[in-house]
Amino acid sequence: MYVPGKLSDVRRVLVDVGTGYYVEKSADAARAFFQRKIEFLTRQMEKIQPALQEKHAMKQAVLEMMTQKLQQLTAAPGGAKA
Repeated sequence: MYVPGKLSDVRRVLVDVGTGYYVEKSADAARAFFQRKIEFLTRQMEKIQPALQEKHAMKQAVLEMMTQKLQQLTAAPGGAKA
């Protein structure tokens, strides 16, 4: 959640470095930290993108196969009995 606020000292800021830990940094150091974080996350996204696409394609193939099987079962004589 973000709320509007004003910094009393614009030269020093608190940076959330994860798991509830905060570090006081200069504005320039904080900017550099977040730039490194953005670059790291971008590289990670690029690494997992092919695997996600492959998994999505597998999921689509499974769904298509299930749809075909369901249509075969409902079209077969006695297949609609439950």
